[in-house]
Amino acid sequence: MAEAHQAVAFQFTVTPEGIDLQLSHQALSEIYLSGVRSWKKRIIRLKNSVITGVYPASPSSWLFVVIAILATMYTRSDPSMGLIAKIQEHLPVSQSMSTQCQAVLSAVVFSTMLWLMLIFTMRLCLKQLLSYHRWMFEQHGKMSNTTKVWVALVRIFSGRKPLLYSYQGSLPNLPVPAIKDTVKRYLESVRSLMDDTQFERMTKLATEFESSLGNRLQWYLKLKALWAANYVSDWWEEYVYLRGRSPIMVNSNYYGMDFLYVTPTPIQAARAGNSIHSFFLYRRKLNKEELKPSRIPGTVIPLCAAQCERIFNTTRIPGEETDTVQHWQDSDYIVVYHKGRYFRLRVYQAGRLLSPREIEFQIQRILDDPTAPSKGEAKLGALTAGDRIPWAKARAKYFSSGVNKRSLDCIERAAFFVTLDDDEQGMMGDDPAASLDRYAKSLLHGKCYDRWFDKSFSVVYYKNGKNGINGEHSWADAPVVAHLWEYTLATDSFQLGYTAEGHCKGEVDSSLPQPQKLKWEIPAECEEQISQSLAVAQALADNVDFHVFSFREFGKGKIKKCRVSPDAFIQMALQLAYYRDQKRFCLTYEASMTRLFREGRTETVRSCSSESTAFVRALEGGEDDYRRLFRAASEKHQLLYRMAMTGAGIDRHLFCLYVVSKYLGVESPFLKEVLSEPWRLSTSQTPPQQLELFDIVNHPEYISCGGGFGPVADDGYGVSYCILGENMINFHISCKHSCPDTGSQKFGAQIKKALHDLIQLLSPNQKEPNKTEDGQQEVKKDK
Repeated sequence: MAEAHQAVAFQFTVTPEGIDLQLSHQALSEIYLSGVRSWKKRIIRLKNSVITGVYPASPSSWLFVVIAILATMYTRSDPSMGLIAKIQEHLPVSQSMSTQCQAVLSAVVFSTMLWLMLIFTMRLCLKQLLSYHRWMFEQHGKMSNTTKVWVALVRIFSGRKPLLYSYQGSLPNLPVPAIKDTVKRYLESVRSLMDDTQFERMTKLATEFESSLGNRLQWYLKLKALWAANYVSDWWEEYVYLRGRSPIMVNSNYYGMDFLYVTPTPIQAARAGNSIHSFFLYRRKLNKEELKPSRIPGTVIPLCAAQCERIFNTTRIPGEETDTVQHWQDSDYIVVYHKGRYFRLRVYQAGRLLSPREIEFQIQRILDDPTAPSKGEAKLGALTAGDRIPWAKARAKYFSSGVNKRSLDCIERAAFFVTLDDDEQGMMGDDPAASLDRYAKSLLHGKCYDRWFDKSFSVVYYKNGKNGINGEHSWADAPVVAHLWEYTLATDSFQLGYTAEGHCKGEVDSSLPQPQKLKWEIPAECEEQISQSLAVAQALADNVDFHVFSFREFGKGKIKKCRVSPDAFIQMALQLAYYRDQKRFCLTYEASMTRLFREGRTETVRSCSSESTAFVRALEGGEDDYRRLFRAASEKHQLLYRMAMTGAGIDRHLFCLYVVSKYLGVESPFLKEVLSEPWRLSTSQTPPQQLELFDIVNHPEYISCGGGFGPVADDGYGVSYCILGENMINFHISCKHSCPDTGSQKFGAQIKKALHDLIQLLSPNQKEPNKTEDGQQEVKKDK
């Protein structure tokens, strides 16, 4: 029990000769170094708070202003127009101070006030500049003079070398759309999904809502928008995620995959060593705010970074009515699951981060540990995979004190969770397509008890060296976790690397303490609840039908040559594929970010529009003008996407109006019906964010397969796609076996066919469309 002895700083015993005091110098050294590390982090946070607080100016600019004001005073001019003299009169200083010193001190006070006023003015100007979004609606490659001036001003007011959170105070608040605009856009979005009778009824409900209750609810919403940083995000997190009482596994959590064609090392412990070290390098950059602020690709426009704050040391805590997201400032360890045991693995020793080789050494110790799981420990994680209310009750009853509380606290406070899986996954074997499907299901739900689904993210390392990540959804959206995952994959393979034998590089400190196995005392009643939660989770997992494939016939390179947005192209292909699969259209959800605004998260793009349905019907019906209709549909989709990004979406506004109605205790038939409509086709794109980390041209094998999520509706599909390089699009398709009308494999085949049909429709050998007077495009018929 050497590690237990090292954990005690001192011991003493009372003897006839007096008190025998024994100090553990190693333990005291650890305490001292831990304190030093903690204070260093506090100083860094304080320094960054000052730098961020005065951005886009810099702290050194204060000295420049002071010197400039003092210099003008010595030239016997008064730039303050008498304010310095006024300050000097009311300055509460000792009479012993000379007049000259009082004048200098007054000048410094005035300079500071002037400096703060300049900062406020610059931030206000930048905020107003970032509120301008007309640039998004201009034709690609044709920038107006107004936008050119705007870009120049944004560069001027953006300052130099921003930290991660430098722009937070300058981002505009999400605007509240007008009721009439939202209702009009909603009715337009559902017109093609309803017959005349249904649409007439819905129009009547919408008109009644707009003219009566809607204005009252809107007033409360505008009042909230005046004082809240974002009128949507807190309610979205609370009511969409945290108040959900069904399992978060499959229903909410999502996953990300490893490299598709490459496994950097076949050694499980080595892959974990490099990867875990990379995660903590990212956390170090995050704490120091050294990560570059995310921006709209190809622009200087920053995106909100508020979600980054809770990447590490964060856990979703179950409650009977609602869950909560708990975040801790720091933790120097992770929790590792292997063969039914939980281990606490410290990644810092003597104040330094363990090297990849040392982490590999510690992981291998866990893999070699022959200890059996405690009674009830092996499948404990199933509690986080089942329904939330039973988990909340079990947590309060069995994990609120004693050894169970200490072990649970250890898991929940860990930087993140790690699973050492005994399976082998990846694209392998005689049937690589089927192996990818198994890989996706493993990352989404595993065995339903070998992941801790409440953690902000869990990392899975497989026996053959493959890995993957599972993210909890309430605290942040997928792009935040994807940014972390990209950095980790690139650092693991390109920066840290491996030896010829496949091990991590570096040396090992042999004095490292053994990873500490967590202790549990699980009563029989709790074991029964674990079994019940596992049964619920297993039934849910078994019902998931998943299909993953890489489409390599063409990619965004060929699509762009057809003068079409790749995202619009894929969305039209999905509409065509769904119509061919189900013989109908459905309400379609495409996730769009609203991080142009402070604390922005997502908005819905309703991809199934009147234009898209008209195109699909024309194509399937053999009509001649389907090419013109395709152009109109893709342009409409781009317009809807831009409107969603710029705060003019439909669904978040209606959602918040519904929340207000519930607070006021009033019923709205219109809102109730809108919020109950099922999203049978839920889609999301996960574009690469840090292309500079990967050389896809020279090393195309080093690409991730992207990630995916479970189906949203029992009779619907979940589709995630990732556009990689110029010639690849990866698709992740999910549905449920219990629905006889859906199938991930058959829908995947329909998507492939739709992609081929659309590219043939737009192929360069076709005559280019001409512009008509009203700006619409039409195609000359082939002779």
